[in-house]
Amino acid sequence: MSETTNTAASAENVPKRAEAPYPPPAYAWYCVFILLGVYMNSFLDRQILALLVGFIKKDLQLSDSAVGFLMGPAFAIFYTIGGLPLGIAADRLSRRWLIGIGQAFWSVASMAFGLGRNYMQLLSARIGVGVGEASLSPSAYSLVSDLFPPNKLATALAVYGTGIYFGTGAAFLGGAYFVQWVYSPGFADVKASFGPFFADRANWQLVFFFIAMPTIPLTLLLLTIKEPVRRGGHVTVPVKRFLAYAWDNRRTLVRHNVGFALLSFCSYGAAAWTPTYMARIHGWQPAEFGKLFGLVILVAGVLGIWAGGRVADLLHARGVVDAKMRVGFYGAICGLPFALLVPLMPNPYLAYTLMWPSTFFTAVPWGIAPAAVQELMPNRMRGQASALYLFTVNLIGLALGPYLLAVVTDVIFRDEMKIHLSMVSTTIVAAGAAIALLGTGLKHFRASLQYRDQFNKTHS
Repeated sequence: MSETTNTAASAENVPKRAEAPYPPPAYAWYCVFILLGVYMNSFLDRQILALLVGFIKKDLQLSDSAVGFLMGPAFAIFYTIGGLPLGIAADRLSRRWLIGIGQAFWSVASMAFGLGRNYMQLLSARIGVGVGEASLSPSAYSLVSDLFPPNKLATALAVYGTGIYFGTGAAFLGGAYFVQWVYSPGFADVKASFGPFFADRANWQLVFFFIAMPTIPLTLLLLTIKEPVRRGGHVTVPVKRFLAYAWDNRRTLVRHNVGFALLSFCSYGAAAWTPTYMARIHGWQPAEFGKLFGLVILVAGVLGIWAGGRVADLLHARGVVDAKMRVGFYGAICGLPFALLVPLMPNPYLAYTLMWPSTFFTAVPWGIAPAAVQELMPNRMRGQASALYLFTVNLIGLALGPYLLAVVTDVIFRDEMKIHLSMVSTTIVAAGAAIALLGTGLKHFRASLQYRDQFNKTHS
């Protein structure tokens, strides 16, 4: 790249220092599994809303778009905006404390959602959940990158990334049983035993109140993690210098971040509306279907994200330098046919069968995409780079995926019974564009790795 010399010449030299050894593998994995538990907790809170769409619509007289706004933009806009300063903080402050404080904040906001009396109160609480959860992944990505050598990083981050599927699966599988319980005849006595404070709340609101409970033991476990040594030096990189580095690598970062963001658009849209699709088109009620869907996510999703990380590490060990982005590209190609066929099946059994391979391939990118960001960046820029990646992925995927699918149903098809057509049309556009971006980005990814090596030599 022609810009390499300019950026290198303008930066300050950092004195050379010996790198500390990586911590023992057992301790490194211990840290990963604690972070995995926190990540699971965040997705449990985030995804269980999909099982409660019908109850919320009925109680508050809302449209698909209004509920879609709660599932998408209300959470994700503030999640993405909050991630930027918190990503900068992850390069400067204790990552363990950033995660712990953020977890406490989002859990309080989740309980507030369960106590809200109208749409605006629910909206405000959902925003609070987004702000709190923004603290997690930039710090977690950076922390894990200091615990594992590069040839094991994709697998480590893939294991952390399984929190997406463990948490979502628990939300659907465990949440289905929980929803059945709170709407069973005997729950009235249980509800009354909590006193008048809960008596006038809708049953679905109590679900959000109780799922915040795992926070306490997870926060205590976080306190057992020690802040690891930051590798590549201890110099804080100003935002201006990070932006200059990112600009020099814009061809790679745009294709990587936007490409994976469009895959996220498909994933979040499907996860949010599949239970509703199965209820409307095939007559499977959310609580009934949630158990089966949760099983798919827990098994196929976890296997997919783990396989993506493992294959990427194996290819990297064999000299495939763009392995992380390449495996994401291949996963997107393999998953697209299944994602398009699921909503078009004539009966629920065929649809459910195809959800298994669709979920497997959909999961492949979510350990390797953030691992690729860590690989591309000098260590002291990783928190900011992770925040930029998460900003793009969550603004396009989490904010727009559930919401735009609902808008297409309400505005274009104007019939809630055509939700399956909304799922197909949004997937064709988003996944097709993602495949094009990731495929054309491979050569730029390789060039950015060379740029990073030159930068590190100049500044080590």
